[in-house]
Amino acid sequence: MAKIILSGCMGRMGKAISAIVAETEDAEIVCGFDIAGGDCGYPVYSDYASVSVDADVIIDFSHPANLNKLLSFAKRNDLPIVVATTGLTEDQKKELSDASKIIPVFFSANMSLGINLLIRLAKQAAKILEGSFDIEIIEKHHNKKIDAPSGTALAIADGIAESLSNKPEYVYERHSVRKPREKQEIGLHAVRGGTIVGEHEVLFAGPDEVISLSHSAQSRDVFAQGAVRAAKFLSKKSVGFYSMDDLFSDLV
Repeated sequence: MAKIILSGCMGRMGKAISAIVAETEDAEIVCGFDIAGGDCGYPVYSDYASVSVDADVIIDFSHPANLNKLLSFAKRNDLPIVVATTGLTEDQKKELSDASKIIPVFFSANMSLGINLLIRLAKQAAKILEGSFDIEIIEKHHNKKIDAPSGTALAIADGIAESLSNKPEYVYERHSVRKPREKQEIGLHAVRGGTIVGEHEVLFAGPDEVISLSHSAQSRDVFAQGAVRAAKFLSKKSVGFYSMDDLFSDLV
């Protein structure tokens, strides 16, 4: 039984995770963190100093501003942590890397198994099509999402860039510069509107043909399920930095 501390328990993703765990036999939420407090059917704390529970792992779906204090709490209590919060800076990602030398850390910009499979496929396609196909990434999200492009779109671009022999330039929109498209570019485009949960499309546009890889999240449950799966996976791991690639390897 994986005993979970849920950071950001009152948010939309926190509520989705609570619902998923309630139907899971081998996991339970022993307490939550949320700056606003609240009632979730388990103890909810607004500060880390008040917490005194027996736990195996933390899931964080809160806010980037919370990361430093949360990592300090995790290290102080020797707790593995799954970080699913988006919009982290490069310095914060380094904090995760540094923390992984002390505790097990799992990080993914997107907890959906499907989107991470798309990243794998996009990397393979980029390697095969390099030099003859242009690459564009289009992401769509609800009108409440703050960061753009999404962390997932950047993760897709980074995965593709790793697969290419020449380092590409990321181009965000194209209205500010009037010139033909360069070969060594990856275009990233963000759409915000309505209640779109999350859609990502990778276009490989070549001479007389276009290949499209796409993923559409129908509900937040896909991210919640992935986060819970990652937490159960991480609770059994030793010190180190883990990602969806490690989880995939474990599944295979």
